[in-house]
Amino acid sequence: MGGGGGGSSRGLTPSEVRKLSEVVTEKINAAAQPKCNVFISFAAEDLKEVNLLRGQAKNENSAIEFNDWSLKTPFDSKNADYVKNGIRERIRQSSVTIVYLSASTSASKWVDWEIRESIALGKGVVAMYKGDAPPAGLPSAIAENRIKVVPWNQQELSAAIVACRAE
Repeated sequence: MGGGGGGSSRGLTPSEVRKLSEVVTEKINAAAQPKCNVFISFAAEDLKEVNLLRGQAKNENSAIEFNDWSLKTPFDSKNADYVKNGIRERIRQSSVTIVYLSASTSASKWVDWEIRESIALGKGVVAMYKGDAPPAGLPSAIAENRIKVVPWNQQELSAAIVACRAE
């Protein structure tokens, strides 16, 4: 009698049980972690690329996972204080700011301010770029605050977000 599954079987060694336990614990902890609330700072010209990032965050098979609190459409105002207040509120609702870096970033009217505001509000900041190397002419707030710059790679970006969130 017994509940054998047939065929030859062997018990797990203590090291296999320990390894399996570590894997299961890691998966349970990852599932228990709520999604990170993220503000994405980017130049308006980079909207298509940022929408790809947003899409990756919604994909179940992606290592990148977050709730996006950034602007989907720019504030329709020439009043800088009004725009800043609206952006500031979005940053407040986030725990991490992702800065998308491109050739257009340095000319952006808002990216450097959004980085500085994120830091002033105690938010973690990570910058990411597409391609082999970051573009020239990064916002000065990146170097001044020693912000981590990572390539657009799901594992690296995900790890950077988690690290920023823990700071």
